[in-house]
Amino acid sequence: MASDSNSSSVAEPVSISKRSKTQIRASHRLASRIFGGSPRRESVSTHVRMAANPETLWRCIQFYEEIPGKPPLLLRALIPAPLRTQGEKTTEGSIVFCEYERGGSLVKRITALKEPHFIEFEVLGQGLGIERCVCAKEGSYRIYSNGRQSTIVLTTTYLAYLRPRWLWAPVERLIAHQLHKHILRGMVRTLAAVEGPSHNKVTSIRRTRTLEG
Repeated sequence: MASDSNSSSVAEPVSISKRSKTQIRASHRLASRIFGGSPRRESVSTHVRMAANPETLWRCIQFYEEIPGKPPLLLRALIPAPLRTQGEKTTEGSIVFCEYERGGSLVKRITALKEPHFIEFEVLGQGLGIERCVCAKEGSYRIYSNGRQSTIVLTTTYLAYLRPRWLWAPVERLIAHQLHKHILRGMVRTLAAVEGPSHNKVTSIRRTRTLEG
């Protein structure tokens, strides 16, 4: 599985000032005070079809914190930008420490792994400043073979605290899909570097399902 890749140059996104970051943290606290409630478990999935076999795509799997380049502005506006990871994700039981800006962190443990079809992890600790709004619990990457193509499904499971759900659930799903798309596009770039542009055929990235519990 890849931990780094060459990416094509893109225009620098608009930066977020320190003042804006302080305002974002204050907004998180205010939202939790006004809309906070008992946690509800939810899952969001996104999938993409790529012209590559599962074995090739397996080597392109990267966590969000490993994708080169800046995340989309929406993600950077809500959570600290990821910096780096420590630890391997190649064996079941492995611990991966993920470091973010402003002292943010995530700790992940690989709970299930079967090359080249799936990797699952649980979040042991989250310190991103949004814990009273949303708290990540689990994630997974699944690769299915479809003839000459493969389908990759990314799933994020989290605890949602904000109410009413009809208002906040669509916002959370949008953010989760933005995160998934950023990861999948990073995998596309890695695949292009490994196989060449002629193998970089991708259908549209789609939302697949949302589960609530």
